[in-house]
Amino acid sequence: MSKTPKVGFVSLGCPKNLVDSEVMMGILQQGGYELTPNANEADVLVVNTCSFIEPAQKESVDTILEMAEHKKFGMAKKLIVAGCLVERFRTMILENIPEVDAVVGTGEVERILEAVRGDLRVLPAEAAPTFLYHDLTPRVVTTPRHAAYIKIAEGCDHPCTFCIIPELRGKFRSRRFESVVREAENLVAAGAREITLIGQDTTSYGEDLGLRDGLAQLLEKLAQTPELLWVRFLYAYPNRVTQKLLETLAAQPRIAKYMDMPLQHASRNVLARMKRGSNGEAFLKLLERIRGTIPGVSLRTSFIVGFPGETDADFDELCDFVSAAEFDWMGVFEYSDVETAESAALDAKVDAETMRGRREELMGIQKRISRKKLRAAKGSKQIALVEGLSKENPLVWEARLEGMAPEIDGKVFLTDIEVEGRTAEAGDAVRVKITKTDAYDLIGEVVEILPRLAARATQGVAAAETVTRIATGAALRVIG
Repeated sequence: MSKTPKVGFVSLGCPKNLVDSEVMMGILQQGGYELTPNANEADVLVVNTCSFIEPAQKESVDTILEMAEHKKFGMAKKLIVAGCLVERFRTMILENIPEVDAVVGTGEVERILEAVRGDLRVLPAEAAPTFLYHDLTPRVVTTPRHAAYIKIAEGCDHPCTFCIIPELRGKFRSRRFESVVREAENLVAAGAREITLIGQDTTSYGEDLGLRDGLAQLLEKLAQTPELLWVRFLYAYPNRVTQKLLETLAAQPRIAKYMDMPLQHASRNVLARMKRGSNGEAFLKLLERIRGTIPGVSLRTSFIVGFPGETDADFDELCDFVSAAEFDWMGVFEYSDVETAESAALDAKVDAETMRGRREELMGIQKRISRKKLRAAKGSKQIALVEGLSKENPLVWEARLEGMAPEIDGKVFLTDIEVEGRTAEAGDAVRVKITKTDAYDLIGEVVEILPRLAARATQGVAAAETVTRIATGAALRVIG
């Protein structure tokens, strides 16, 4: 009797890529393949690549070469490369890495079974990817049972000069409203307490379907699910943040009071060269409106330093803006040329040493802001979602507050998870007393374990069974 062939996955990059990996895993599992996290025992290896910036591209190539060693010297018979890198270099990958048997672009996710079976080697690049999964698409959810991502849109129509997402993922396109709701219901029936809606620009959700304030409508619908603790979304585009969206966040207790809005810069000069427009003064007014509408909202953003043409004065303006804005969370990236991005042809490049210094200085400003903000939480009691044992220190547990998104923000480290003889578990909503603070993380103890709501009978077992779950690490290697 022949054994069931095993497939190992490596998923690189962002949560959007992770969902693509989960869909490919679901298709392969439905096709009769077994999933394994161990590359040494895999018959087939799939690397889902990222190619957004140069370091991600290098990491993707290095990972492909690492997996190729398993085909040369291990038991792997096939190596498949998928994702964003394929959209840029599909033919080149096959020509330069002979161990690769097939390539599958972001628009060809549903053809992974053909690639693994050997019926597909390479497809000619289309004008733009068009694939969009739906609630009936097979998917193996690899995040913990209590939390899951739902991709509500794909692609992007914004003309940012530094970005090649439209090239990698195609034009902006939204999933059908009912499809997203059904997928959310299935995930909740399978145990999800938190759902994070993702897309390159979730604030444009539904525009292509003729929906006005589509994201606000979707959030409002999902917020009626009593079993959910939180529903949140990533990412907001500043000129798409409507008052209706803000009022919806403020009015619905289950919508996390949290917004991740990448601003990229604050200098009018740099933003113009990025083809994003606006300026720091306008952003401060927007932040004031957001905070005025949603008391206690947590705000995250990201910036690019060293963009071509960024002067000392531009950077000083960005530093002043960050000091005034006082974000809760912030990421800073050093600019890197991407060959096909419009910004690659711009003049006045900034040297690597200057970029590195600017990043460190900007993060230094944010570290002081974050430390001050978190210090104010000491002694407070707040609701948190327990994640499980800490990966950094197995002697403590990890949890997140409402203002902390999965994987990207700080954490609450729990020194005591037992209350009146009951021990908190992963997926429990708890009340935590904050006992200590750091620059980006908190330390606390559980003082109350909140009761869980049972899944609705109307959803039933059948709905829950449409969601296949495998704990992270049990089926794929995730590199973010």
